[in-house]
Amino acid sequence: MSKFKSEKKSVGIELKNAIMTGVSYMLPFIIAGAVLMGIARIGASMYGIDNIWDAAHSESANMFVRLFHDFDGFGGLALSFMLPVVAAYIAFAIANRPALAPGMIGGLLASNLGTGFLGALVAGLLAGYIVKYLAAKIKLPQALASAGPIFLIPVGGTLLVCVIMMYIVGAPLSSLNSGLENWLLAMSGTNKIVLAAVIGGMVGFDLGGPVNKAAVTTAMALLASGIYDPNTAAQVAIIIPPIGLGIATLIWKNRFPESLQEAGKASTLMGFIGVSEGAIPFAIANPKVILVNVIGSAVGAAMAVGLGAVNKAPISGFYGWLAVDGWFVYVISIAVGAAIIAVGSLLFFTGEAIKTPEKPVSAAPKFALKR
Repeated sequence: MSKFKSEKKSVGIELKNAIMTGVSYMLPFIIAGAVLMGIARIGASMYGIDNIWDAAHSESANMFVRLFHDFDGFGGLALSFMLPVVAAYIAFAIANRPALAPGMIGGLLASNLGTGFLGALVAGLLAGYIVKYLAAKIKLPQALASAGPIFLIPVGGTLLVCVIMMYIVGAPLSSLNSGLENWLLAMSGTNKIVLAAVIGGMVGFDLGGPVNKAAVTTAMALLASGIYDPNTAAQVAIIIPPIGLGIATLIWKNRFPESLQEAGKASTLMGFIGVSEGAIPFAIANPKVILVNVIGSAVGAAMAVGLGAVNKAPISGFYGWLAVDGWFVYVISIAVGAAIIAVGSLLFFTGEAIKTPEKPVSAAPKFALKR
C-alpha cells in the first residue's frame, strides 16, 4: 500500500512540475507580446485610436500609426506561440529533448483545433508520456542507437500525438472549450462580478504558484476568443498584494521586521511592473496574511470588472494601464484592493515580535584571524 501511495504521489509531483515548467517557459513569450502590444496601444491612444490592431491602419498616412500597428502585430505574433510553447515544455519536462517536437506540434494542432489552453495541456502531457514510453520500449542495435532520439522517437511521437489529438480528444476538448467560452460570454451583471472575484481570489492566493497560474493562464488563453473579463480580473489581482503590502511597510514601518521593511520596497516596485511574487516574503513570514491577499485581490478584481474596466491585453504593469478601456476605474480598483491589504496586514504584523534586546558590546566574542 505504501509503495502504491509513493508511486501515486510521484506521478502527481511529476505532473505538477511538468505543467509549471511549461507555464514558466511560456511566460517570456506572453510578457514580450504584452509589452509590445501595450506600447502600440498606448502610442495609438495619443492619436485617438483604440483599435490599432485593425488592418486598415497599415495604410494610414501617419507613419507613427503604421508603426504602432506593426508593433501590435509583433506582439500578437509573440502571443501566438503561447500554446505551442507551453505544450512543448510540458513534454520536455517529462521526457527531455526528444519530446520537444511532438509537444510543440501537438500544441500548434491544439491551437488550430480550437481546444484552447486545455488542449495544449493535454497535447504536452500526451507528447511527454508517449515519448517516454517509446524511449523505454524501442531497442535498437548499437550502430543505430543514435537514430532513436533524433529520428524514430520524435517522428513516431509526433505522429501518435497528432493522431490522438485530431481523431480522439480534439473534438471533445474543442466542444468543452467552446462551452466554457459561451458560458463566460453569457455572464453579465452579478455573475460577472462573482466570476471576477473568484479569479481575483485565486490569483492572490499563492502569488505565482499553481493556483495563481491556473487562473492567470486560463484568463489569458480566453483573450483570443474575445473574452476579456477574466483577464481584466486577473491582471488587476496580480499586482494588488505586492503593492498593498509594500505600501504598508512604507506607512507603518515599525510594524514590520527590518527584513520585511527592505522587502517592502522591492515588493512595491515589483507590483507596479506586474510581478506578484514580490509579496511572497510576507506570506512566508506570516501565512495568515494570505487571507487578506485573497480578500483584497477579489474585491479589486470584482470592482474593476463590475464598473466596466476592460483590459484586452495580458499585461498588468503600470505601462499598460492607459491602454485599458476605463483606465481610471481600473486604477481606482487597484488602489482599493491594495488599501484593503495594506490595512488588513496590520492584523498580523503588530511589531511585537520584532523587538530584539540590544546586546552589550562586551558580550561580542573576539576572534583571531588565522590562515
